[in-house]
Amino acid sequence: MGDMEALLAEQTATLLCARFRGFLPVVIDIETGGFDARNHALLEIAAVMLDMDDSGKLIRTDTIAHNIVPHRNTHCDDSALAFTGIDPTDPTREALGEAEALQHIFQVVRQRLRHHECTRAVVVAHNAHFDLGFINAAIERSSIKRNPFHQFSCFDTATLSGLAFGQTVLAKACSAAQIPFSPDLAHNAVYDAERTAELFCLIVNRWKDLGGWPDFDGRGAG
Repeated sequence: MGDMEALLAEQTATLLCARFRGFLPVVIDIETGGFDARNHALLEIAAVMLDMDDSGKLIRTDTIAHNIVPHRNTHCDDSALAFTGIDPTDPTREALGEAEALQHIFQVVRQRLRHHECTRAVVVAHNAHFDLGFINAAIERSSIKRNPFHQFSCFDTATLSGLAFGQTVLAKACSAAQIPFSPDLAHNAVYDAERTAELFCLIVNRWKDLGGWPDFDGRGAG
């Protein structure tokens, strides 16, 4: 890495840290065996990492995702499996145990926290408290000690989309934002997480363009 690239990396790290008060937004989507975080299985998880370009625009980068073997203390409702199309017994899923899947994602998130000089990661999701509730329940089940995510704070793109576009359903919000969305690919953690990330970045960047975020030097824009 040359001197200019190193300087840019340092600047963007500082910008992303400053943009969300020291928090690192990570876009999450999960697929589950039902609606009860304590009793229904976590079946898929995807995490989309975000960065900031040299103009201060939020962008999505890489996606980390895992299929998950249902924890022994959880179960799946048939109606939920019919809705998502997930077969937890399918040997081709290449699923990991719940703890292993979460630990791998958490390891990557902790690396990004250090790089961006952030203090804590925050879940960004559509109807975010649903996803955060399942993550917290899985952490408790698996006795994971080093959780990089804030336990209750989150950014909810359903709420943000209601404000920005008058739509709270992910597919309709993406349509209003002119983000391509295929119903045939929905209810897959990777697809939904990446569409949610695009939606979040668009809303944040549009707010910046309207003057609603301080300039790089920390002074208010207007």
